[in-house]
Amino acid sequence: MPKFIALLVSFGFSLGVHAAIIPAPPEVAARAHYLIDATTGYVIAENNAREALPPASLTKLMTSYILAYEVERGRVNEDDLVLVSQNAWAQNPIFKGSSLMWLEPGMEVPVKELEKGIVISSGNDATVAVAEHLAGNEAAFADMMNTHAQRLGMVDSYFENSHGLPSPNHRSSAHDLALLAQAIIEDFPTHYQIYSQREYTFNNIRQFNRNSLLGDDPSVDGLKTGYTSEAGYGLVSSAKRGDMRLISVVLGTESARSRAAETRSLLNYGFRFFETAELIAAGRELIKPEIWMGLGDYVSVGLIDSVTLTLPRGERRNVEQTLTVDEPLTAPVKIGDTVGTIRLTLDGSVLYEGPLQSLEDIDEAGFFARLWDRILMWIDSLLSPAESDSL
Repeated sequence: MPKFIALLVSFGFSLGVHAAIIPAPPEVAARAHYLIDATTGYVIAENNAREALPPASLTKLMTSYILAYEVERGRVNEDDLVLVSQNAWAQNPIFKGSSLMWLEPGMEVPVKELEKGIVISSGNDATVAVAEHLAGNEAAFADMMNTHAQRLGMVDSYFENSHGLPSPNHRSSAHDLALLAQAIIEDFPTHYQIYSQREYTFNNIRQFNRNSLLGDDPSVDGLKTGYTSEAGYGLVSSAKRGDMRLISVVLGTESARSRAAETRSLLNYGFRFFETAELIAAGRELIKPEIWMGLGDYVSVGLIDSVTLTLPRGERRNVEQTLTVDEPLTAPVKIGDTVGTIRLTLDGSVLYEGPLQSLEDIDEAGFFARLWDRILMWIDSLLSPAESDSL
């Protein structure tokens, strides 16, 4: 089938401009790290990102995710009272020396307070209380955690408890924790606001969020710290500057100060040398090709959904757009029907390729109009080469 190809440089007029010079990502003193754009998932920097490591209290991201999931689906109410068991008691020996919300057996604590205790205070006792409330016991809750991990594509992860204290097979990766952070931000924006709170008081005990970047960098608004002697110091963080949001994961640093410094270095690099931009707006007409046998001679073509990409900063104007429209294009077509392909490239590398779509309905013409068009199409096929050259 013949094709019509249009090659356009539609994002600027800079064919002679040299490509941006992007330095290598910073060296990170951590066992693993991962930096992505939260909107596009574009990987800006990584090292050992798929290595399964002990996540320590970063485990609580999954616990809080499941709690938000259950609340948003109406299976749990944030005002429900949770009866604190002996297992969730702050004095439980397995919690000795760890972070706590300071729960006591017999307390009835609202779900929304336990969520703050998990996210802000990093309370191991709060995670057990939530696990028992949602699943009956910790083992059943761990099954829920692993089910959600599979659904989110966290293939390097396996959870054995709700809090992240050492357990033989309890593991996750920088890649998986970034996916989880991305899901929290996208799926539960109201719950995500809790991650920016710098302090929380419960049972007359005031505690501060251990994510020091919340105070040091106004663009940082989450997520979570973690530490055990086995895991080292870890931090999953997110920051937004302008319209661009990044997610950074740093695992296995040597100190709390180091995890903050390495995260800051990654975030600054990402924001300095990259940008995320909407290159194609949803519903924008890109081309209006001829259509045969329809109640109209031309059809508006573009994309139903927008295309947003992460690019080296300043390179948006050098992106080239190639549109390929199927020929002959015949009615009927409906909004959203594929009528060709679109490809976006930068310096010869494909950034995006997907279906070109009709932006309007074109109904089929009557019998005699279709017959006439068939005659014209036959004549055109005799006069035209099988495939035209690029414009």
